[in-house]
Parts: sequence; C-alpha cells; structure tokens
Amino acid sequence: MQLPVSLTDSLKNAPEFNAAAFEQAHLDEEQITSIRFNLLKAGTLQGAYLAEGMQPVPWCSSGYYLAARPSFTFDPLFHAGLYYVQEASSMFLEQALRQSADLSSPQRVLDLCGAPGGKSTLMQSLLSPGSLLVSNDVIRARAAILEENLIKWGGGNVVVTNNDPKDFRKLAGFFDIIVTDAPCSGSGLFRRDPYLVKEWSRQNVQLCSERQQRILADVLPALREGGILIYSTCSYSVEEDEAIADFLIKDMNMETIRLTVPDHTGIVETISEKGAYGYRFYPDKVKGEGLYITALRLSAGASAGGTTARTVSSSRGKFERPLPAEEAIVKQWLKDAGNYRFIKFKNEVLAIPAAWGEDERALLASIYIKKAGTKIGEIINGALVPDHQLAVSGMVAEGIAALDLNEEDAIRYLKKETIHLRAGVKGWMLVRYRGMALGWVKALPNRVNNYYPKDWRIIKKER
Repeated sequence: MQLPVSLTDSLKNAPEFNAAAFEQAHLDEEQITSIRFNLLKAGTLQGAYLAEGMQPVPWCSSGYYLAARPSFTFDPLFHAGLYYVQEASSMFLEQALRQSADLSSPQRVLDLCGAPGGKSTLMQSLLSPGSLLVSNDVIRARAAILEENLIKWGGGNVVVTNNDPKDFRKLAGFFDIIVTDAPCSGSGLFRRDPYLVKEWSRQNVQLCSERQQRILADVLPALREGGILIYSTCSYSVEEDEAIADFLIKDMNMETIRLTVPDHTGIVETISEKGAYGYRFYPDKVKGEGLYITALRLSAGASAGGTTARTVSSSRGKFERPLPAEEAIVKQWLKDAGNYRFIKFKNEVLAIPAAWGEDERALLASIYIKKAGTKIGEIINGALVPDHQLAVSGMVAEGIAALDLNEEDAIRYLKKETIHLRAGVKGWMLVRYRGMALGWVKALPNRVNNYYPKDWRIIKKER
C-alpha cells in the first residue's frame, strides 16, 4: 500500500511518529479482529469463548482480540447480542468515559454520530440502569443499522434518533455527556479499506475539519454546564484532531481533561497548542487501527452558545397511556415490570424506564425518534402480540414458554425457515440458543410461524 506522501510529511513533527514503522505497518496489512462482550448478557458463555484463546484488549474490560476472523453471520450468539465486533482502538472510549464522568450515577448521554453502534453498545454496558442514552445518526440508512444493533444488544434505556446535529439545540443544556466520533478523512482506516487511500487528499482533510467544527458548534448548546464532551476521529491529520481540540477550548468554552493511559499499550499522548490533551493510536505502536480521542469539560459558568436550562416544553403528541387492562396484559410478559412506565402509540405498547422521569416527553417534543425504550408488542383483540425487541431485551418474564434449539436449527430460524415442533405444542414461545434469546415463534394447530424480523434474516448461503 502506497501512503499519500503529503500525509506522512504532515506527521513528521508529531510526537513519537516514526514514518518508517508507520509505513511498514501499512505494508504488512495485518488484519486484526476484536470483539466486545455484552455485559448484560454474557454470563457463563463469555468464559466458554475465552477458553478458545482470546487475548484481552488492555484498555477495555470486555474487549478481546481473536486469533482469526470467523464467519460471524453463522454464529447464533452474534445475532443474540452476546458480543459486538468492534475495532479495538475505538474501545478506548471506555477509559475516556470512566475517567471523566461518574458512571455510577444516572447520566443523560448523546452519541451524536452513533452508527453502526459500537460506541453506543459500549456505553450502554457502562451506564447505570437509570441513565438515558440517545443514540443518533443523521443518515437514515445508517440510523436503521444503528437501531438494529441496539435492539440486538438489549437493555431498555436507549432512544435511537435520526437527526441533524443542529436539531439538538432544542434540548439546551440537556445532556451530561456528548460523544462525537466525527466524520473524517479516514486515514486511520487505510489498512481496513485501501479504497480510502485513493479518496484521501489535503483538500478533503480541510473540508472535514470545517465540517467537524460546524457539527460541534451545532450540538454543544445541548451540553450542560460542567458536562463532558468526548471527541474522536479515525484520522491522523492534526487539522481534524488537535486543531479541533483547540477550537473547542478557544471558541466553545471548554477545558481539557487529562486521561491516564494503561502502561505498555503504545498509546501516544499529545498536547495541542492550546494545551488540550489527546491520545493517538498508531498501527505500528498499538494493536489496532488509527484513532485520535480527547475529553473536554464545558467550563463552569459558561455555555457553548446556548442556555443551560434543564427543562424543555413538551407534549405527548400521538402517545397515550395504555388502559389499565392493557397494562395488566403487558406486565404478565415482563420481569421487574415495576421498573417501567408504559406508553402507547396506536396499538403498540412501549416500556420506558421509570427512572427517566419526563425525559422521553422532552425528546418526543424536540427530535425525530426511531426507537424509545423497548417495544413490548401490540394489543390485538385483548391479547399481546410480542415484539422482537421484547424477545432480546432481557426483560421477558421467567414463566414465558421457551424453545431451545441446537445450532443447526438456530441457523434455520435465523434464515426465517420453518421450525418443526413436537405435537401438542401451541402458542407463543421464546426461541433460544444456549440460553440466549433469538426471537419468537407461534405454534398453531397446523404450522409454526417464524417471527424473526424479515429484514434481519441470514441470506448468505454458505459459511
């Protein structure tokens, strides 16, 4: 792989940058595969996976390197949300969050550029149950992928949105933490996607830098006084990294937070012209791809261009409270039903964490929401038709009938093929593989209906 000369030239004065080693790392084209376990679901299954020789990612408590890349498509536990396939460097977000915020208390968190879901699923595993995570992507197709991955991950304290950064200005001072993994020129991903080398140019770097400043200026009014911003890119260019940190300090009233880096990891600490601490991941020094990340705090007594008010006028819009009889039906399907409030849209019933208070009303009044809490299902003719979100949420009551499948039948289910049951079985059943929920089937007198989402089915023919 031939790297752009103007890129390596621009990095020659960067701390600890070694041009020869950097270029050799790209010539080697080492393929690194890493996963992160779902702390809400892993349990004893994580131990079984670790027995296969995985090595821990040193900066992420649930991250592991794989010796080789398997066919994740044909692992039912991947579809069940046991783990997420995530690039190792980006898992450093865990360190940035743990060292800059109190994750043991409820937090309102915005993942502004959330797709495909690696950062959001990581944060959901770290945040307290009473926290609110708003996971957003401005591109509709990417927001759909984000929603799918968060549904599979489970947990009910997430709202998925599809909004432009400036839309969040309506939520002035609402968030305690904003994470922005900004669109960038992509030089940190050259090894994974060589096509990006052809697309890279100094002009594009400058355009990306300007766009990053615009994105941050648009969204930061939604951060409360004293709130935390985690900013990152997969670019090596100073214009998109340290220069953006300086912009945040100079123009957006922010102050830097220095992080402690685990020993012997190869992560390089940098200090910008305005004194912002940042952390660079070079592929010749770190077992991972290129990354820059920095943590900042909105200065006390300052705002990033907007009011720091914590209340927002709101309206239920088309949402209403289910009838008492409908709530009673829904609660039969849930464990810990008292931890939730229920709202209804047409026939659909959603479970909203009671700890959110009125937060979802503020969101409904201000931004476009694709998913809020957990969709339990639809009330039809006095009975619940359970939704897939409920199946994989971890909220299903213990008494609900279950169907445990072997690997072959689990793959058939995930392909949305017919599942055969023993005679006499009827009604809704939670489909499981190795104890992990995959979805629903309904046994009728003459057939079994497979309710796995059509758009998510496995269409690949061979492993």
